[in-house]
Amino acid sequence: MTARDEADRNGAAEPAVRLGDVSGSTFAIGSHAHAESHHGATSRTDPAVEQLRVGVRELRSDLARLRADGRTAELDAELAGAEDEINRTGAVTPTRLQRLRQLLTDSEALVGLFASAAAVAGAVAGLL
Repeated sequence: MTARDEADRNGAAEPAVRLGDVSGSTFAIGSHAHAESHHGATSRTDPAVEQLRVGVRELRSDLARLRADGRTAELDAELAGAEDEINRTGAVTPTRLQRLRQLLTDSEALVGLFASAAAVAGAVAGLL
């Protein structure tokens, strides 16, 4: 028997529910209740940053097809950092954009085979 049934049977009013500080909490009350948590700020990514994110993913995938060397490893690491930064913050810092631009310029012959490299270079230039 539930507390409500017990209260109804005894002719008492419904039991009171008291909640303390619930900031940062997710809860649901009742037999058909549904709780959904969306903590933290939602970020809307700038379309230019989203274009960069897509290009970064494509270029990283293309780089995986090449025999790795110091240049590809350095470029991939910077691309991974940019992707992580965009995923976490919805933006990318000017410093990282400058490093990406320099690495793409230095690796032009290497990545010139990939259309994804041109897409990333264009997205970087658009954000600087």
